[in-house]
Amino acid sequence: MIRKSRVVILVLAALAAGVVLTAGLNVSPIARALWGDKEKPAVVPTAAGLRMVPVDIPQLFKEVSPAVVNISTTQVVKFNRPRMRNPFGQQDPFDEFFNNFFGRMPKEQKRKSLGSGFIVSSDGYILTNNHVVEKADEVTVTLLDKEEFKAKVVGTDPKIDIALIKIDVKKKLPYVALGDSDKLDVGEWVVAIGNPFGLGHTVTAGIVSAKGRIIGSGPYDDFIQTDASINPGNSGGPLFNLKGEVVGINTAIIQGGQGIGFATPIQLAKSVLDQLKDKGKVTRGWLGVYIQQLTPETAESLGISGKHGALVSDVTSGGPAEKAGIRSGDVIVAFNGKEIKDEHDLPQAVATTKPGKTVDVRLLRDGKEKTIAVTIAEMTGEPGKPAGGHDLSKNLGLTVQDITPDIAQRLETENRKGVVVTGVEDGSPAADAGFNEGDIIRAILRKDKRNPVANVAEFSKMVKKFQSDKTILFLVERGSGRILLTVKNK
Repeated sequence: MIRKSRVVILVLAALAAGVVLTAGLNVSPIARALWGDKEKPAVVPTAAGLRMVPVDIPQLFKEVSPAVVNISTTQVVKFNRPRMRNPFGQQDPFDEFFNNFFGRMPKEQKRKSLGSGFIVSSDGYILTNNHVVEKADEVTVTLLDKEEFKAKVVGTDPKIDIALIKIDVKKKLPYVALGDSDKLDVGEWVVAIGNPFGLGHTVTAGIVSAKGRIIGSGPYDDFIQTDASINPGNSGGPLFNLKGEVVGINTAIIQGGQGIGFATPIQLAKSVLDQLKDKGKVTRGWLGVYIQQLTPETAESLGISGKHGALVSDVTSGGPAEKAGIRSGDVIVAFNGKEIKDEHDLPQAVATTKPGKTVDVRLLRDGKEKTIAVTIAEMTGEPGKPAGGHDLSKNLGLTVQDITPDIAQRLETENRKGVVVTGVEDGSPAADAGFNEGDIIRAILRKDKRNPVANVAEFSKMVKKFQSDKTILFLVERGSGRILLTVKNK
């Protein structure tokens, strides 16, 4: 009886202290005493209900910090104070006044900035952000032991904000291992090391808050979000997993945000590292499509039941996609064996494909799956602009007009086929669909085919012909891009 009382007292004492221990998938003795061997808790809390911080971070910092560097840059900015002209060739009295009272104004000024980076090879190659070294006239790298070196920029990739720089050393340098960011799990512990606010080597720890974040910084956004503290000066520094492998490059923060930092996945950097080293720039694959989000309304219009994929709004004339037979209204669901969940997945998958390679593109068309072989070309720049009486559609709430030479010049288009939107009625189906004044309607798409719009007369006939459809799908040119807008018929 006394022995049982002691067990109960020990159990209660342990619970009062908030101590619950687990080993792998085994249930602790205390948990076993409370729930028995058959019934196991789904989640066993740590002491006092707090997250247990990994105890090996100090050792990790000691091992990897020698490969983390501070980067300072200097940019010479030249400027001149505006001067008044003197028709008699004499010294400008206003200039003399300025010099007497304020001293001679400098003709140039040095601007300095700070960042971080990490050594990726023993011979001095260093990865950092492009925005850390962009436009810099001088780059200085400071090692952990305060030794300084002048660095040269080997290559940059502004699209993913990556730069490779190099310092010349007579000794072998410590360098870090590059991990696999694709294997990161949300909730996994990570460690950031860098040079925040120019304070020198600083370590912070947190978890992966989310993956695949889109923050609008470029065409290949795919950021790791973390609550490990990242501040100005951390840019270009490494984000480690607990194995001491770099899984990300600390890149961006939200001003005023607490515990919200973003890192470029290391897999994205690894895909261009060799090109930066060998050529100083990055060559990317090009498919030649305009894509957008697949909405439920658009999927219904196209007769597609799935919710995943990248919707092709249009194809570039003469591009790889057009040559292979891809067309407007197709929904790409897989590229080169990789699943395409949404419109953000496709650009990165295409970009990392070597130009000249033939890949399989799996798509949905008219509700049926189809696989098309496409030979990827080289991207030479950003997608260019496609080359190329009022009508009031009352049911749509849309006013359109033929494209006159003056309108074509104003809209910077050579293609005069189509109609330009001159008015959108508030609260109308067209307004709900997202139409804007200045949009150019090039075609109306149905499940069976694409119907090009030549002028207002043809547009009116088509709208009347398709008025019995629940929705009408328009191919719209807006600026340098093309999108599909779905209008619900009332």
